[in-house]
Amino acid sequence: MSGDKSEHAPQAFTVRRWLLPSALVKEFDLEPGRSGRPRRTARDWVVDFFCFLLAVFIGLLTADTVAKESIPAGVAAVDQVLGALACAAVWLRRRWPVGLAIAMVPVCFVSSTAGGAGVVVFFTLAVHRPFRYVAWVGGASLALTPLYFWLRPDPDISYGWALLFAALLSGTTVGWGMFVRSKRQLMLSLRDRARRAETEARLRAEQAQRLAREAIAREMHDVLAHRLTLLSVHAGALEFRPDAPRAEIARAAGVIRESAHEALQDLREIIGVLRAGESDDAGRPQPTLAALEALVTESREAGMKVILDQRVTDPAAVPASVGRTAYRIVQEGLTNARKHAPGTEVTVTVTGAPGEGLSVSVRNPAPEGEVPHVPGSGQGLIGLTERATLTGGRLEHGPVPDGGFDVRAWLPWG
Repeated sequence: MSGDKSEHAPQAFTVRRWLLPSALVKEFDLEPGRSGRPRRTARDWVVDFFCFLLAVFIGLLTADTVAKESIPAGVAAVDQVLGALACAAVWLRRRWPVGLAIAMVPVCFVSSTAGGAGVVVFFTLAVHRPFRYVAWVGGASLALTPLYFWLRPDPDISYGWALLFAALLSGTTVGWGMFVRSKRQLMLSLRDRARRAETEARLRAEQAQRLAREAIAREMHDVLAHRLTLLSVHAGALEFRPDAPRAEIARAAGVIRESAHEALQDLREIIGVLRAGESDDAGRPQPTLAALEALVTESREAGMKVILDQRVTDPAAVPASVGRTAYRIVQEGLTNARKHAPGTEVTVTVTGAPGEGLSVSVRNPAPEGEVPHVPGSGQGLIGLTERATLTGGRLEHGPVPDGGFDVRAWLPWG
């Protein structure tokens, strides 16, 4: 999992790792092979060094104030020793921010020279931990501040001004630390948002590919099933009627050759779409309602009995997508009738007008006698139902009381 995180880390962060705090290096997982606490970066060493110098500088300034106080020499020495230890402890602020901040509360109450180190540690707590830790530790420190200045009043400023200065210093430290923390959280949230965007983009791409595959699969089924059914029917006729007249055999062979040629041409176009990434409208023009007559004529030439009843007020005004869907419905209906009810008379009815919609019906009666089994996927009507639904219409299919089968569809024509 860590390897995946490092791969998705922003490139600028990967290249300029030394500019990042070690906490962000851990969050971005820029050291996937390392476990445990992250190493200090170059930026961390620079910041820690300046924080140490700041704590020492404030401690030295405070040491002059301690010298002016009327306190025993032993107390002043303890004050300075604790201040020196507190400054040295600044180097541990990243490892134990909470524990060090809690320890600094009593140390800063006893030692004035530890005040600079206390400010640095308190700032670190605000950067690395949530506000509830800052509130508890800061509240305890502020509660002890009035008692501290009452026991050890500042010789240069009054009691009230000392309390106000301490409050302003604490508020500034907390505000600055929370600002730094919010910036880091913003960086992490942007990183997470970028990862989610990449994931969503990848899922959308996969979904688009899946939908494209399904569309191509439906198109292959709609186009090739019709051709291959003709091949199957006429090849079966040649198999069961080897003694048929020569002219009939030649006619069946011609239909087989023509159907095979058309199937290969359609398959070549679909494969071309897969290779070139073209749209469904590329290559030869897609069939529309105007091609319905040619489809019925082709089926009649193959030996089917088809009655076409087309009553459309303005066929040229039918939208291309609606006309193509109607064509596929009739094509699938004729294919199923040829498979499951050979020799029967199929009635194709297409009616409609703008504003009323386009109604398509393909009905065949029950076949006479036993019908030889013709293999099929059984997915054609399911795909047509989905296609009709996508256009805003509906499709129903099923047996009729006389034993036949009916495919009925309504498509919107606004």
